[in-house]
Amino acid sequence: MGIGLANDELEQDGAQCYEELPSPVEILQALIRFNTTNPPGEEAACIMYIRQLLDEAGIETQIEALDPARPNLLARIKGSGDAPPLLLYGHVDVVGVDKQAWSRDPFGGDVHDGFVWGRGTLDMKGGVAMLVSAFLRAHVRKLPLRGDLILAIVSDEEAGGEFGASFLVERHADYFAGVKYALGEFGGFSFHALGKTFYPIMVAEKQLCWLKATIRGDGGHGSMGKQGADCMGQLGNMLQSLSKNTLPIRATPAARLMIEGMAAALPLLPALLLRGLLRPRFSALLLKLLGEKGEMFTPLLRNTVSATVVRGGEKINVHPSEITVELDGRTLPGITPQQFIDELRRFAIDDSIGLEVLRHDPCAAAPDMGMFDLLSDVLKEADKEAVPVPMLLPGGTDGRLFARLGIQTYGFLPMPLPKDMQFTKLIHAADERIPVEAIGFGTDAIYQVLERYGA
Repeated sequence: MGIGLANDELEQDGAQCYEELPSPVEILQALIRFNTTNPPGEEAACIMYIRQLLDEAGIETQIEALDPARPNLLARIKGSGDAPPLLLYGHVDVVGVDKQAWSRDPFGGDVHDGFVWGRGTLDMKGGVAMLVSAFLRAHVRKLPLRGDLILAIVSDEEAGGEFGASFLVERHADYFAGVKYALGEFGGFSFHALGKTFYPIMVAEKQLCWLKATIRGDGGHGSMGKQGADCMGQLGNMLQSLSKNTLPIRATPAARLMIEGMAAALPLLPALLLRGLLRPRFSALLLKLLGEKGEMFTPLLRNTVSATVVRGGEKINVHPSEITVELDGRTLPGITPQQFIDELRRFAIDDSIGLEVLRHDPCAAAPDMGMFDLLSDVLKEADKEAVPVPMLLPGGTDGRLFARLGIQTYGFLPMPLPKDMQFTKLIHAADERIPVEAIGFGTDAIYQVLERYGA
């Protein structure tokens, strides 16, 4: 009985300590008020605020930085060693707000109409607030962890991760030794379709494959009109070709997991339509028939490329002899840069135009689904209407960088959202905001995962 009383007292002390900590909403408001627009980032003050929270709770931290103004925070809570360490990570830099018409101060962290408003509420200071809160709760409640719990709060995700996750992976890989799984962005939010409440959990993301196209011509005096090989004409033809020609459908394992997961929860006819997307012979027609609803699936089934930066011409009276175009390529998991270039040659870009790989961040062809059932069970218990499904993300996250260490990231920042909230259209946009209730929901769900991990 004495031992039981001691345990009860410890639990009560832990609960009381947690009550004394800032709430997840208060942490989020504080994070928003640090302007960490990247570039330039300047995340140091924001990172030090999180470090202070952890220090005050008695958690040891360390700071690692390529640039002192762009630091990264690492912290660890020891477990029993019965399971591999589990990584929680997130970034505190945000994109800018210039030329956006906001209804409220984007760096004010206001609570209004049941939402917290501000840049980064969705991407991803809201997620950081959840992860930090769950980490603190695990410490003060002395949660019996089966594996070490690692927290990494990083800089520079929005500009490629050179000062953040990439730096940690390259210079401090030993800190993450033994980690198999991680929780981070981007997933766990609800969306409503055909009477179902889906919760996509990101298990894979498309690869970054940036290219530079070089167009060469004869040049000459502008007064002579078009002569010989014309750079501008070639540029126009290439841009039109990229706009008109789509690359072929490819049903990758990650896309198949997502579509099959959704189809399993739907009535027969919608399920057949969805599964038809996995058959290249029918998918293009089905995507057209689905219209706007098909837009979310289009980048998940093919490689994509967008011309984003054009450089060429120096004087108004001189035909340029060279123009370069930077191309934002996003390839499906497992596709090599050469396969991507071959595909572009076949369908969109003439052989006379040079193509050079500027950056390629690879990822595994198929995800490790070892933790998916645990995350799914937690969501279904938290929301009885939840239909968790695996998700292939068309964009990129720091997950691609931690994958170099063999770490499988799950995008798991649970947020039940109103049916009329256009979540993806608010990310990086004006009036970015998150429901107050979603922050508490997500923190509780992450804590439930920590309780069960390794059991």
